Amino acid sequence: MTALRGDSVSLETVDPYSPSQDLGSFSGLTTSNQKSCRFYSSCCSIQSDTLSTPPALSHNEGIIRLSCDPALPSPLPSDSFKYLSWCDLEEHDVRGSQLRCPRVREGPSKEELFFRGEEHAVKERKQVTDTEKWQKKLQENWENCAELNLSFQDLGDLYQVENFNRILRRLIRVEKLWLVDNSLTDLSAIRLPRCRELNVNKNHFTSFKQLPKIPQIQHLSLAENNIMTLSGISDFRHTPLESLILKRNPCEFQERYRQLVFSSLPNLKTLDGIPKLPEDCAPPESRGFLRMCTIL
Repeated sequence: MTALRGDSVSLETVDPYSPSQDLGSFSGLTTSNQKSCRFYSSCCSIQSDTLSTPPALSHNEGIIRLSCDPALPSPLPSDSFKYLSWCDLEEHDVRGSQLRCPRVREGPSKEELFFRGEEHAVKERKQVTDTEKWQKKLQENWENCAELNLSFQDLGDLYQVENFNRILRRLIRVEKLWLVDNSLTDLSAIRLPRCRELNVNKNHFTSFKQLPKIPQIQHLSLAENNIMTLSGISDFRHTPLESLILKRNPCEFQERYRQLVFSSLPNLKTLDGIPKLPEDCAPPESRGFLRMCTIL
């Protein structure tokens, strides 16, 4: 066995969401293209066998990165996949309804790739026929998805936001949906008719009016947004909403906050993880009247 030398490879921590590491929607695949995996793993093993100097690890300011020996051919076989989404791969039968945590944001545009000097990274896109569009829609199969996590999508460009909203509009049967930390500001044009559980923590909502239409909602989490007032919360009055989380929103500091929320939502059982208390049941107006009488 050949001993490792400390001067061949250095390690740095690689940001999993950086463009060079962008693997499209591979993170959510429940099955994989075994043929492609075997092919590219064999390619990598062949390349590693031909190296005269094996890689080694070294530490650099607490950051780890794998840098290749100059003798290695570049780019690596997997480099051609870094801007592809799962549905663009051939010879697999994975559907959208089988995914739990996919990355659905698209890769950079041709102009962005040009400025990065990576125009060679994406093959020339051929003209897509109507049949191919229909086949892709069937493969995505978002209409039959019942549980989906689209958190941490890093929607940095407008075309990525448009693709994200396109998928949300197709989730007509989703029942549990997580959209955490996506810098969302307005989903009022989206309707989720069967959604029972929605988590939109750590976004940029400022009003209940900006939330999607969710007539069957039972559990709603809005922690760490920027909702200033309780205006619009009565829109959920006729829904089966049982649990609501508004922690770390400015409206949480409003006077008689809990009483106002429970009076607006008669079906609500839990607010910010705390069950409904007896003092939460009295209408704010009557409590103010009693306080005034006590002063007199």
